[in-house]
Amino acid sequence: MGSSVMSESCGGAVPQQQLCEYQASSPDEVALVKWTDMMGVSLYRRDLHNISLKLRAANEIINYTILQIFPFTSESKMMGIIVQEENTGEITYYVKGADVALAKLLDSQWLSAECKKLAADGLRTLVMAKKTLTMDEYLQFESEYKEARLNANRSEHTTAILAKIQRGMTLLALTGVEDRLADDVPRTLSMLRTAGIKIWMLTGDKLETALCIARSLQLGGGAGWHTARDCRSRQDAHALLNALNSSHENMDLIIEGETLEVCLQSYEEEFVEVLCRCSGVVVARCSPTQKARVARLLRARKHVVAAVGDGGNDVAMIQEADIGVGIEGAEGRAASLAGDVSIRQFAFLARLLLVHGRRSAMRSAALSLFIVHRGLIVSTMQAVFSVVFYFSSVSLYPGFLMVGYGTVFTMLPVFSLVLDKDIPSSTALRYPQLYKQLSKGRQLSYKSFYIWTGISIYQGGVIMYGALVLFEDQLIHIVEISYTALILTELIMVALTIVTWHWLMIGAELVSLLMYIATLLIFTTYFDGDFIRHWEFWWKVIVITLVSCLPLYIVKHMHRKWSERQYKNIRK
Repeated sequence: MGSSVMSESCGGAVPQQQLCEYQASSPDEVALVKWTDMMGVSLYRRDLHNISLKLRAANEIINYTILQIFPFTSESKMMGIIVQEENTGEITYYVKGADVALAKLLDSQWLSAECKKLAADGLRTLVMAKKTLTMDEYLQFESEYKEARLNANRSEHTTAILAKIQRGMTLLALTGVEDRLADDVPRTLSMLRTAGIKIWMLTGDKLETALCIARSLQLGGGAGWHTARDCRSRQDAHALLNALNSSHENMDLIIEGETLEVCLQSYEEEFVEVLCRCSGVVVARCSPTQKARVARLLRARKHVVAAVGDGGNDVAMIQEADIGVGIEGAEGRAASLAGDVSIRQFAFLARLLLVHGRRSAMRSAALSLFIVHRGLIVSTMQAVFSVVFYFSSVSLYPGFLMVGYGTVFTMLPVFSLVLDKDIPSSTALRYPQLYKQLSKGRQLSYKSFYIWTGISIYQGGVIMYGALVLFEDQLIHIVEISYTALILTELIMVALTIVTWHWLMIGAELVSLLMYIATLLIFTTYFDGDFIRHWEFWWKVIVITLVSCLPLYIVKHMHRKWSERQYKNIRK
């Protein structure tokens, strides 16, 4: 048909068991061509202008010239091609597409019933039709079609011209293609539901096919599936909305794309609220535009949306979501290239979210809070220093030490927190409910911010006040004692936060400490070398550091000890 299906290795008489290898933009195309190959009709050659079919029984090759190709669009839900047989000169227009689109062009009483039967078995249905054209009919169509494509309203005019040629078509075939699910898909979806993630399936398949797939995936978690279809007006949308509001709170909803469009146009706010209350949602016959709109509506209501897709029809949705995940599959790499993240298999989605996503959130929260802590603690020390010295405008530390504090002395340990792992990967996958706890945002909330603000003020006040109490009669001793205690406090706080040590973390701590010790010994302009070598300096620094860090260590130890039993068991 209109899709480009290329034969990789096919020549001569091919036994039935040794089928050719094909490449195509759609797995459905490959399935259909492989079936005809099994029946003895092989795709011998295919390029932009010609198609060659081989009849193996007669050992005959039939050549066709491609005259026109009409690509698939989500509006027409069909695609077509006009070919001319070289030997006889016969011109034929072939069309294939969704049954809802071709049923309008065909006079068949059994088509709708048979499509429902195939869809109920989870098969993706395609209807094929043809029409034989005379040379005069084709030449007239070609002239009108070229003129329509040059018109300003190209889309409307070309659709009208195609509608004329599609009259009087003959039903050729009805096919059902099984879109097999990977073995790990149900298990992955179950893990994501346990993690507190709501799963919506937006598909272009028929409602019956989508319902069969949803049940095989155990997508619903409510009292049962409620079907919404054939909604044509605002009154129908109002009746559907009332029915959904009176239904069970944990119901599962499957709705057709056209019905969804009418409901959103009439009662967008109310209907989206109903959808969000549903345990499971499936949208059948969903166009790419509708997929993107659903993602946009959820984002507008402060929901975090991750869109997962593997086909070109999913690109708009992937780009509209907060996080787009493209799967590199049989339908090409369009979704993979459009997504923020690309994965090879759907099963990798669980690890992506439950392991890497969780760790990324934990690490980002820890890093953000430490950056706040690092800046606020030195600001507190400066404030205490200014108050003690009658609000003097003198800076506590010279610029060199301030730059060193923000870079070489603390930067490596703080940023090494991005390597921390609070639990192993296997544990995160075994207990998806840990992701649910993380999604509440407790790691980076107003509460955690205020806690770390209090820690910074406490430690800054202890370090500065302790240095003022224990220093002798020289101001430089205040700088040495307080600055050294500040660096050690920051390094110890990083060490107390780390759960799983990495060799780079250890290296960052040691390098920062050694660089600071070297600075104490080398830059005598800022430090009193004789005082630093004396034991009095070190015991004062140790006392101040212990007072600033030891209470926090005790509180953290008690919190870990008396934390909820579930997390404690998992850590073990």
